[in-house]
Amino acid sequence: MNYFLLSLIKAAVVAFVLLTTLAYLQWAERKVIAHIQVRVGPSRVGPHGLLQPVADIVKLLTKEDLIPPYVNKFLYLGAPMFAITMSLLSISVIPFGAGIHIFGDNTWMQLADLNIGVLFILAVSSVSVYGIALAGWASNNKYSLMGGLRSSAQMISYELPLSMAVAAPLLLANTLSLRQIVQHQEGYYLGFIPHWSIFQMPMPQIFSFVIFLTAAFAETNRIPFDLPEAENELVAGYHTEYSAMKFASFFMAEYSNMITVCCMTTTMFLGGWLPLWPAGAGSNYVPAIVFLLAGAISLYHGLNPVRRRDGFTLPVVAVVFFLLAAVFLVPVLKGALLPLFWFAAKTGALLFLFIWIRGTLPRFRYDQLMAFAWKVMFPVAVVNLLVTGLLVAAFS
Repeated sequence: MNYFLLSLIKAAVVAFVLLTTLAYLQWAERKVIAHIQVRVGPSRVGPHGLLQPVADIVKLLTKEDLIPPYVNKFLYLGAPMFAITMSLLSISVIPFGAGIHIFGDNTWMQLADLNIGVLFILAVSSVSVYGIALAGWASNNKYSLMGGLRSSAQMISYELPLSMAVAAPLLLANTLSLRQIVQHQEGYYLGFIPHWSIFQMPMPQIFSFVIFLTAAFAETNRIPFDLPEAENELVAGYHTEYSAMKFASFFMAEYSNMITVCCMTTTMFLGGWLPLWPAGAGSNYVPAIVFLLAGAISLYHGLNPVRRRDGFTLPVVAVVFFLLAAVFLVPVLKGALLPLFWFAAKTGALLFLFIWIRGTLPRFRYDQLMAFAWKVMFPVAVVNLLVTGLLVAAFS
């Protein structure tokens, strides 16, 4: 009975956190890009625009939902649901932290520990392209069809280097279980260099990390690889004929895929929930120090506000940060919260990189995009995989 209760609780917590992150990731993206471009960003709805995601959801739910004539109605309506379902499915095998003791049982911070978890994520991500392809075809619009075809060709092309980039660290770990891959990265070289895949001997997976992350930009249709959504060339790409929540579903799928890819990168290459340096060197106090500094900075700006409302909102934010710092100092909670902090910090840094790249780089031309996949990334991924296999066979 405890097993089913724990599974329901974990599923509810993961769903709540994921959907909340999806809503506020677009707020964070708009804020970061606004600062990059010296703008304000969302600021009208709620303090600092924090209620903007809620306003967007209300707008999309109440907006007139049009269905163009002559579409294939079954596939037209099914495509966005298929896209969002496939994007949310992958998160079920991602391990977020170490084992914890609750309700008298030991359980892992993971919904399902499949012994083929890596293959499950690759399979689900490769199938998710059908949502976009079907949306373009079912819309009965040549511009939408071109966007869908572009996406299919792009994802098939970048799926190959991405899969080979994943295969290289698997040779080091000798397992397909994501939890065991993280456990294989435990330990430190010379007492301070993490035993992560990107540093792991006999072949540090720096090239695999760069290839995987670059291919992930293309797989999630992010700049500079967002050709399926090239609004300046194809009106708006595969979602031209969609509106209201059906339109939003594709972008929910994009942000969900982005979160999954960042979680996967953290798990495969950056040690998952493992700390940056050993616990004896003070890593257990890093979260408390980080939140204390964040609270002090918020309090300083609250006491010296640039805008009048900052004098009310920032002190509240400072109190929240101070409370979080206190929570991370409670000995009973440390065992569960510290792994979550390190996993969230690494994943958040990668998400910030995705946003930063969007606000910095221009879009590739389509011929440049395809040439880069087949002439650069594919050969480098093959050579990296062969060298890794040779070194593992020689030194294992």
